[in-house]
Amino acid sequence: MSGFDWPALLRAGVRGLRLRPAEFWALTPAEFRLMMGIDASSAPMGKSALDALARAYPDKKDMDDG
Repeated sequence: MSGFDWPALLRAGVRGLRLRPAEFWALTPAEFRLMMGIDASSAPMGKSALDALARAYPDKKDMDDG
């Protein structure tokens, strides 16, 4: 599975968009895409993609939660 290139995204936000780190991390992916000028007309995530994401990153109950 490939992950996000966080260093490149952070560089784009902090250096390219001149955001403070806290501002970068507070953005939603949609806001970041809009600020980067990425086409926002792409279709939203469908059920199959959401199901695949849930399988890849399942919710895990913390042992300390009881």
